Amino acid sequence: MPKWTPCKRRDFIERLRKLGFDGPFVGTRYQFMTYQNHRLTIPSNTEYSIPQLRFMLHEVAVTKKSAPMNGNTLAYISHIKNRIER
Repeated sequence: MPKWTPCKRRDFIERLRKLGFDGPFVGTRYQFMTYQNHRLTIPSNTEYSIPQLRFMLHEVAVTKKSAPMNGNTLAYISHIKNRIER
């Protein structure tokens, strides 16, 4: 299994857009992205640590699970997670 490495904010946002998220939009303290009626807060760090990535990917998986699925969405999240690990 590949080792987790930190990820740039720009790359993470780009990958969320490929998953179908919209944004980022300006919030009160942080920016956020939306997927249907779900909201994911995006911290303002320029690079995300490994614990931050794990937490946000878990949030994305929960969001995608509770939203109507099309195809292999969770498999795609896993694929994106593996690409972030590189």
